[in-house]
Amino acid sequence: MNRVISPVNTEERAKLDLRSGDTIRVWQKIQEKGKVRLQAFEGLVLARKHGTEAGATLTVRRVASGVGVEKIFPLYSPVIDKIEVLKRSKVRRAKLYHIREKAAKEISRQMRNLRMEKEVKEEVAAKTE
Repeated sequence: MNRVISPVNTEERAKLDLRSGDTIRVWQKIQEKGKVRLQAFEGLVLARKHGTEAGATLTVRRVASGVGVEKIFPLYSPVIDKIEVLKRSKVRRAKLYHIREKAAKEISRQMRNLRMEKEVKEEVAAKTE
């Protein structure tokens, strides 16, 4: 008797060999008014937890309109339609949580540069008057 415990092909998901540093696209099934549609979430894998066991999870981070968004996906969830690996990066850490601070520093640097440019333009405008 071949019983199906989960609607997800667990062997296929385990073979994906997802690691931190990978850029992936996760296709998620979303119920809307009786219909099911697919929505993609593309980002960097920050962490892979609990190995290949039943409760394995992925933490994926992306920046959407200037705001960092993180989602934790259960690897074997039937809500996930498919996972595509777009890019593999060589990383030296198992968990890339430091990317959060790095992104915040980058944004504050950009804000500082904008403020400096604005001050320079005001000075130039004051001198020409």
